[in-house]
Amino acid sequence: MIQISNLSKKYGETVVFSDLNYTFENTCIYGLVGRNGAGKTTLCSLIPRFYDVSSGAIYLDGKDIRKIKLKDLRNQIGIVQQDVYLFCGSIKENIAYGKTKASDEEIIEAAKKARVHKYIMSLPQGYDTMVEEDGGNMSQGQMQLVCIARIMLTHPPMLILDEATSSIDTRTELQIQKAFDEMMKGRTTFIVAHRLSTIKNANQIIVMDQGHIVEIGNHEELLQKQGYYHQLYYSQFETE
Repeated sequence: MIQISNLSKKYGETVVFSDLNYTFENTCIYGLVGRNGAGKTTLCSLIPRFYDVSSGAIYLDGKDIRKIKLKDLRNQIGIVQQDVYLFCGSIKENIAYGKTKASDEEIIEAAKKARVHKYIMSLPQGYDTMVEEDGGNMSQGQMQLVCIARIMLTHPPMLILDEATSSIDTRTELQIQKAFDEMMKGRTTFIVAHRLSTIKNANQIIVMDQGHIVEIGNHEELLQKQGYYHQLYYSQFETE
């Protein structure tokens, strides 16, 4: 369980949010939505302590995350962002980045769950294929799937998916979404979404505006309220 208590964050004189309170239950899927600058990505960056809070606290199972060793905290969180990182090395080495002693069988099983095994096996050198710096010889979608396989291998109890499919085409997004569905089973998941269609099945959707939580509910409940989420959701069909 993750509890945010009287949470405030500011950069210089700019206040992102203040006195934010909410409790995220284990194994639930949470969608975080709102316009640019609402604070959703900042919130997700505070959980693994990429930044520290300005005031208030974040608790993981009742313990202030600032009292947890940084390595131990981050080992519990798998993160997939819009811009993924692959290093120069084989695909096998990239998948095993978080578990360097993993067996070939474990790596292959993780790749299968991430729906990237067939692609890897289509390459002349399979899992031994070398990745160019920043994945220059792979598409954005293929890089995403390799990163998903990396997380599948380490089995973290929490996931943060931050605009993870916003820069890929719809067909590839559908493939990655299937991998996400497998990955999210039994894990507490935070999804920061630009395309609101990607969080329709979230257990709870947290709607943020100017650093405040303005609505909470599932997709159907929020649409029926015809409030801020309803406005955001249907405005996408007018502009896309």
